[in-house]
Amino acid sequence: MKILLGCFLSGLLALTLRANETDRDLIVYGGTPSGLIAAVAAAREGLTVTVLEPSRWIGGMVTGGLSKSDIGKPETIGGYTREFFTQAAKDNDPKFLWYAEPYRNMEAFRALLTEAKVEVITNVGLKSVQREGQRLSRLTTLDGRIFRGRQFIDATYEGDLMAAAGVSFIIGRESRTQYGERLAGYFPMPIRPRSEEVMSNDCPSIGGKGPSYIHGTPTDISGLDSKGQPIAGVNVAPPLQPGDADQLTQSYNFRICVTQRPDLKLPFPKPAHYDAQRYELLLRLIQAHPAIPFGRLFHLGEIANGKYDLNAQGLFSTDYPGANTDYPGGDTTTRARILQEHLDHNQGLFWFLCHDARVPLKLREQANTWGLCKDEFTDNAGWPYALYVREARRMIGEYVLTQKDLQQEITKPDTVAMGSFLIDCHIVERILTPAGMVRDEGSFQDEPVKPYQIPYRCLTPKRNECENLLVTVCPSASHIAYCSLRMEPVYMALGHAAGVASALALHDHTSVQSIDVPVLQGKLRAQKAVLELKSAEAMRFTGIVIDDEEAAFTGTWVSSNFGKAINATSRHDGNDNKGKCEARFETQLPHEGRYHVRFAYLPSGNRASNVPVRVVAATGSQTFRINQKLTPELEGHFIELGVFDFIKDKPAQVIISNADTDGFVSVDAVQFVTAEPEVIK
Repeated sequence: MKILLGCFLSGLLALTLRANETDRDLIVYGGTPSGLIAAVAAAREGLTVTVLEPSRWIGGMVTGGLSKSDIGKPETIGGYTREFFTQAAKDNDPKFLWYAEPYRNMEAFRALLTEAKVEVITNVGLKSVQREGQRLSRLTTLDGRIFRGRQFIDATYEGDLMAAAGVSFIIGRESRTQYGERLAGYFPMPIRPRSEEVMSNDCPSIGGKGPSYIHGTPTDISGLDSKGQPIAGVNVAPPLQPGDADQLTQSYNFRICVTQRPDLKLPFPKPAHYDAQRYELLLRLIQAHPAIPFGRLFHLGEIANGKYDLNAQGLFSTDYPGANTDYPGGDTTTRARILQEHLDHNQGLFWFLCHDARVPLKLREQANTWGLCKDEFTDNAGWPYALYVREARRMIGEYVLTQKDLQQEITKPDTVAMGSFLIDCHIVERILTPAGMVRDEGSFQDEPVKPYQIPYRCLTPKRNECENLLVTVCPSASHIAYCSLRMEPVYMALGHAAGVASALALHDHTSVQSIDVPVLQGKLRAQKAVLELKSAEAMRFTGIVIDDEEAAFTGTWVSSNFGKAINATSRHDGNDNKGKCEARFETQLPHEGRYHVRFAYLPSGNRASNVPVRVVAATGSQTFRINQKLTPELEGHFIELGVFDFIKDKPAQVIISNADTDGFVSVDAVQFVTAEPEVIK
C-alpha cells in the first residue's frame, strides 16, 4: 500500500510539474511592439508562439504614451508594421496615419494577436534560463513557471534574455576611436543661444512660430546653490575628455498623452513624493526667460482627436538626465525604484508649473489649460504605462552597425529592414563648468542620415554564443547608430524579420546564423516589407548635384529628414539668427562654358518669401529673391536661377543667406546642368 501511495504521489507530482510547463515553437520575451509583430509574423508562418511580458501591459511605448511616432521617411516602412499603423488609424484623418491614440494602438495590437492566435502572458519576469550546448532550451519566470522553446526572441527594451543567455553586450557609449565614429563618446555641449523671440514662442506643433525643438543650454545659468554645491539634477563634470567612452546612456522620461479638450481633460496629479527643490534649475531657466511658454518647455506633437504626445525638449523638461544610470543592468527592485523616481520627477514637474507661486502667472495659467486624457490609460489613473527606456543594453553580435552604416556605407546584402531617422540622442547628464554654470552633455539632434539598410547580422548573436536567439530591440549597434535605429517602427520591422527568420530556422533545422537569407528576404518582400528604396540610395538627377551635406555652413542650421529632400535630408535656419546664417555650395565644374544653375529647397507655408540666393559666375555675381512658400517647378525640387558662364579655374558658387528674411530658410541642394554640348578634345 505504501508503495502504491508513493507511486501515486510521484505521478501526481510529475503531472503538477508538467502542468507548470509550456512548450512552444517560439518564445518571445518582451511584449513590446517589436515582440508583438515578431509573434504575429511567426504565427502566420505556422509556429506556436507565446509572448511573455514582465509588466501588466503589452505594447511597450506605442500603447504606453509614445503616439507621435518618429518615422523618418515613411517610404521605408512597410510589411506588418504598416499594417499595424493602418489598422490603428483606420477611423482617423489620413494625416494621422502614424499618430493614433494609445488606446487605439492597444486595440490594433490585440486584434492582430487574436487573428494570429498568439498566446500572451503578462506579469512574468525572467528568473533564469537553461541551455543545451549553444542553444537555449527553456526559461523560468519569477513565479516558477517554465517555458520551453525551440526558438527564442528577446524583444525587451533592456535586453534581459540575451544577457541571461550569456550573449555579449555593452551598456553605455563607445569611444570615438573604437569604431571611428565622429560623434561617439563623452560630449559636453556648448551653449546654444536662442533669441527672446524664439524662447517666448510655442513650438511649431501647437501653432507657434518657433523653430523645431532642440536640447542644450540656451544661456549661462548657475548650477550652484548658496553654499556652492550643485543644485538638484546637476553633477560635477567627470574626469573625461571629449570622445572618451563611459557607461552612461541617454535620459529616460514618460511620453504623456495630454489634451486641452474640457470634456477629456484630467488635472495633472500631485506625485506621491513631491519636492519643489527638484525644479530649482527649471525656476532659474524661467527667470532667465520670463516669457517662456508651456510649449517651449515641452514638445507637443499633435495626434488624433485633440490629443498631444508630450515629450521633452530644451534644458529642463520631462527627461531626467543622470537618473537612469543603474537601470539597464539593474534587478527588479532597482528598476522599480528608478521608475518611481521618474514618475515623481515627471508628475512633480507639472504640479510645480501649475501651482508654485514663483512660476509666472501666465505660465501657470497656460500649464493648467493642459491635462491628462481621461479616456487613456483608464486602469492607471490616466498616466501612461511605460517608462521610455530610450537605450539600455546593446548586443555585440555578428555585425555591429555604426555611424558609417547610416551615412556612407548604407547598403547591405543581407538587408531585412530600413532606418531613416536622424541620429537623435537626448541629454545624458547635466554638468558644471569650472565657473559653476550648467551645461548639457551628450545630446545631439541635427545629424542627418541617408535611408540605410539594416543587415540581418545585427539581429544574431555571435555564432559561438547562441544559435536559436534573435534580438530585435537591443540589436548589435554602436551607441551612435542606435540613436537613429531606436525608433518603434524600426523595432517593429526587425521583429517582423525575426519572426519569419525563426520559422525558417526551425523548418531548415539550422541555426539563426545559417538560415538562407535570400529566402528570408523573398518572404519579407512578399509580405510588403521594405528592404530597399526603389529609387536606389538617392534620387538621380542630371548634371552635377551638390547636396547640403557637401555645403559649407556658417551660423546655426538645423538638419531635417522630413519631406522629400534630395539624398534624404535638408537644412533650415530655425527662423532665427537672421543675417548670421549662410550656406555656401561650391564646386569645380568639369569644363568651362554655360550652365543652368538650379536651387532646391523644401517648400512650406512657414518658409520665407524673400530668400537671397547669390550665384557667383565668371562675369560676376547676381542675387535672386526666392519665395520658398512656392513649390519648385523642376521635378518638384529645383527652381531655375538662370544660365551663367563659368571658367575652368574659378569655382562655381551659390550662396544662400537668411539676412532680412521673413520666415524659415530652407536649403537642400544646388544643380549645375550644361547648357551647350561639351567639346571633347
